[in-house]
Amino acid sequence: MKNALWSSLVFAGAAVCLAGTAAVHAQSANNMSFFVTSAGKGDGANLGGLAGADAHCATLAKAAGSSKTNWHAYLSTTGADAVDARARIGKGPWVNAKGVTIARNVDDLHTAKLTKEMLVNEKGATVNGSGDTPNTHDILTGSDTGGRYLSIGSTDSTCKNWTSNSEGSAMVGHHDGKGPPNATARHYTSWNAAHLSKSCSQPDLVATGGAGLFYCFAD
Repeated sequence: MKNALWSSLVFAGAAVCLAGTAAVHAQSANNMSFFVTSAGKGDGANLGGLAGADAHCATLAKAAGSSKTNWHAYLSTTGADAVDARARIGKGPWVNAKGVTIARNVDDLHTAKLTKEMLVNEKGATVNGSGDTPNTHDILTGSDTGGRYLSIGSTDSTCKNWTSNSEGSAMVGHHDGKGPPNATARHYTSWNAAHLSKSCSQPDLVATGGAGLFYCFAD
């Protein structure tokens, strides 16, 4: 009888713990306003333009339990209607899926020391970086370290404004901060500007340390 009672108490305690954990996870997901996509769209840097990238952010966020709907991809575009990534993401502050504030505002975001442990995906999981298998630290941005679009002569840095899986190239950042400075891109390795991709295709993004992932912010 005592054993049965003890088992019942242990089971009840475990159930309470699980419920508490679920509640904390749900609260974190609802508060989340930043994440690295757990998966790209699978077509290289052809994201369907900014609209397609934003929709992908919203889909992943909803699947993770977020109630926020106004999600924007951290991507710049070039040309006559050029857009800076930093102008698309609201004013902050931004919180990751673990409840950690990664930045208080736009200026803080572009000056703070961001780490691999902070830049997690929408599920709260760490994104593979240098030394992991596979390495997926190349994150699509099309931006310079200040979050603005790039002008590198005739070089395409946004894969035709995120509509191409064959022509051009994309500026990528390293979410883990690992990698040497890239003289050609005129930038040091950072979370949003590290080097240009080999091309815009999925195989080439993978071959050089990426997976077509990008950053998402809710304003």
